[in-house]
Amino acid sequence: MRSHLLNGLTAEHYRRSVTEGVERVAAKLATTDRPFTGILVDALAPDIDAIDLDRPLGDTTAVLDELENVYLRDAVWFHHPRYLAHLNCPVVIPAVLGEAVLSAVNSSLDTWDQSAGGTLIERRLVDWTATRIGLGPAADGVFTSGGTQSNLQALLLAREEAKSQDLGRLRVFASEVSHFSVKKSAKLLGLGPDAVVVVPVDHDKRMQTVALARELERCAADGLVPMAVVATAGTTDFGSIDPLPEIAELCAQYGVWMHVDAAYGCGLLASLKYRDRIDGIERADSVTVDYHKSFFQPVSSSAVLVRDAATLRHATYHAEYLNPRRMVQERIPNQVDKSLQTTRRFDALKLWLTLRTMGADGIGQLFDEVCDLAREGWTLLAGDPRYDVVVEPSLSTLVFRYVPAAVTDPAEIDRANLYARKALFASGDAVVAGTKVGGHHYLKFTLLNPETTTADIAAVLDLIAGHAEQYLGESLDRAS
Repeated sequence: MRSHLLNGLTAEHYRRSVTEGVERVAAKLATTDRPFTGILVDALAPDIDAIDLDRPLGDTTAVLDELENVYLRDAVWFHHPRYLAHLNCPVVIPAVLGEAVLSAVNSSLDTWDQSAGGTLIERRLVDWTATRIGLGPAADGVFTSGGTQSNLQALLLAREEAKSQDLGRLRVFASEVSHFSVKKSAKLLGLGPDAVVVVPVDHDKRMQTVALARELERCAADGLVPMAVVATAGTTDFGSIDPLPEIAELCAQYGVWMHVDAAYGCGLLASLKYRDRIDGIERADSVTVDYHKSFFQPVSSSAVLVRDAATLRHATYHAEYLNPRRMVQERIPNQVDKSLQTTRRFDALKLWLTLRTMGADGIGQLFDEVCDLAREGWTLLAGDPRYDVVVEPSLSTLVFRYVPAAVTDPAEIDRANLYARKALFASGDAVVAGTKVGGHHYLKFTLLNPETTTADIAAVLDLIAGHAEQYLGESLDRAS
């Protein structure tokens, strides 16, 4: 069994095994003609359940053959131009190279004596991102597992900075279309059930600052403590960007921690054309960024940034076996001192190799392309009488639904859209997402692939309409 341990004696075995795996994936990438096979869970689950994990195959080729049948054959391929569903981006090759390197070396980024150069690379990327945001010379941060963890840590820091002994009095303000992790974080942080104050949005799905000001004033009048305002730079459903400068002014006026959830919109930090859409982000106290959404990085690659490095002390704990206090005086950099995690992957390497190969402008150009594509898609939808589109895109998301001319029952239209999405997924021809707007079912394109074209969008719209019309026709037949 030692022959499977990665070390100097097995380097050639490692090379052959990884090469064979890469060749399998490369072959799938070259030949995949649709984003999904349409397989149902009841068809795939028995194949996986039948595998006896206590009886290994022992041979890499046999294992990869099996993997073809239980995973690769039916994977959902984000690189395909007609995958238009969630915030899953195709990935760039330098980042995939980084994934291979970091997995093999297996550095853990909690302490210097486990990572050395990895620690310094992550710190350099944190500084680079903070500079792009404009947080100032005292800024700092740390890589995280994703936007949910970043938001949790930011709100933890805000809770501690609020300096209230009564957690039930703390209030967090977020728009009605903010990420669900805001409410989840409030619960995890021990805040009261009414802690998150939902602020209404305008027609463009942006937080109404007049309403925010009213809620902040009410909070003060009721003797409550405004803990944080969470502004979103790229909502999950709509890609909408809250009015950051106005929110920053209100936060300054009321002395409230300003957190910007830019998990999606962080791609604008590298944009060559649209950077001004997140003006005001530099005034935040903390910022969430997900490089694995709009920097074309593999999952996971995320970070939380703060204006004042000293606030990260609220996440600091010392253990004698790991990061004793004396290391601070000895100026030994341990990233665990500012992280909610202990053992942590060297995910920063992927972004490092991407920047060193493509440069920030290369990333920004790709993100600008999908933003441009969304604008073209919106034009298609706005001019298509079959569809109702909700808002003009600020980033690369389109929310819409099929509206048949001959049907006026809202419930029936809802069912037609639900059926169309399900039927499209089952066909494997394309993958789209869904959401609710005003209590009704809508469909969603999240455009993160520069290889997607307006012809792809038009073709998928025709497919959706075809499935919806089929449902409505069958519905009429059943009714008669």
